[in-house]
Amino acid sequence: MTAANPFAGFDFSKYMGDFKLPAFDVEKAIAVQTKNVETLTNANKLAAESVQAIFQRQTAIARESAEEMTAAFQEMMAAGEPKDKLARQSELAREGFERGVANFKELAAAATKTNQQVFDILNKRFVESLSEVQGFAKPAKK
Repeated sequence: MTAANPFAGFDFSKYMGDFKLPAFDVEKAIAVQTKNVETLTNANKLAAESVQAIFQRQTAIARESAEEMTAAFQEMMAAGEPKDKLARQSELAREGFERGVANFKELAAAATKTNQQVFDILNKRFVESLSEVQGFAKPAKK
């Protein structure tokens, strides 16, 4: 037994005839989304370049640290008074700590700068996009 369609005789246009939707400007919508994608692409490119630069700087810092540590070990192994070696070891430890803090600040500042630049790019586009979206709807024709 096949059930009859309960909406077979129902006229949707009769009930929805007075409901007016504004026309939608598809070209404007596509243009806005194209700008959004371009902005996102540019922001991603900036972020990727920054990550690469930070990684290269980290590599350089690691190389410099290894060279400095090798030189410090050689200096510590040289002949000399234990008292002088202990004083020099303390001095090297302090210098290494200060260098590490300075390097960390440098890398953190670079990452923070990039984050702010990316945020500014995206925020500017978001604000522009809001005003553009208002123009999507065309007034309904009477």
